[in-house]
Amino acid sequence: MPVLSIVSCEILQDEIIWIFENDFQIKKILIVQNDNISEFTEKLDEQQICYDIVPFEELPQMLKDVDQDELTVVVNMLELGLHIVPKKLKSEVYQNIRKMTHFSNGLLLFYGLCGNVLGNVEEDFCLEKDGCVVRILRDDERIVDDCIGATVGGCANYLKLLKEHSKEPAFFFTPMYANSWREFEVSGIDYNSNPEEALKMGKMINDLGGYSRVAKVNTGLEYTKDIDEKIEEYAKLFGYSIFEICGSQELFEKCYRSIKDEIKNKTV
Repeated sequence: MPVLSIVSCEILQDEIIWIFENDFQIKKILIVQNDNISEFTEKLDEQQICYDIVPFEELPQMLKDVDQDELTVVVNMLELGLHIVPKKLKSEVYQNIRKMTHFSNGLLLFYGLCGNVLGNVEEDFCLEKDGCVVRILRDDERIVDDCIGATVGGCANYLKLLKEHSKEPAFFFTPMYANSWREFEVSGIDYNSNPEEALKMGKMINDLGGYSRVAKVNTGLEYTKDIDEKIEEYAKLFGYSIFEICGSQELFEKCYRSIKDEIKNKTV
């Protein structure tokens, strides 16, 4: 099989690891060297998943003579903080797609609409029949809204959950979201550099939205540690209660299998 590239937000790294653990057709995993991979590679090491870290500029030559009978997966992990400025997120994602299509047979984005900036990505990169196939996370109807929508099984179920809990709005926390919420900024204030002011501003904004609870999305994945403690910490900081909903890897697996089949058929 050929080269399948994945461009992903840091927040979906656990789902990628799960795919790697469960796809025995993968012969080689290459991780693009950047500042966003340390946590990802630590988890890969814990699961004893083999990989190589490669500077981006060396990938084209390394993949030039790849064995088309074996599946090579390239992962380019992008910064979580890009979500703060949607236009910047789109620009960075598109820039990386353009660079990676030159050495890929297929490219799967581990993103959703993310503020509705990635809704046209498949059309924008719809290349000639011999080009690289570009796909994004979607359910049977359309592109998922975001990482939460993907984790709970797609748009319809996400909307159902939001309606069910509309009287008492809740923040939905996947394991990686619970692990990373401090990386988000609120009105330009960084949680890490100015926690007191950031929490004050965050509380004010959350109160305006009517939020009073945290929904723990149980994905069944345990790559990210101490999730219960981190959710409890967040809930305590903001005075929220906690409840649990079910998540799964079904949508991620379906999208991954789909693009694998698509590029396999194109390269036969």
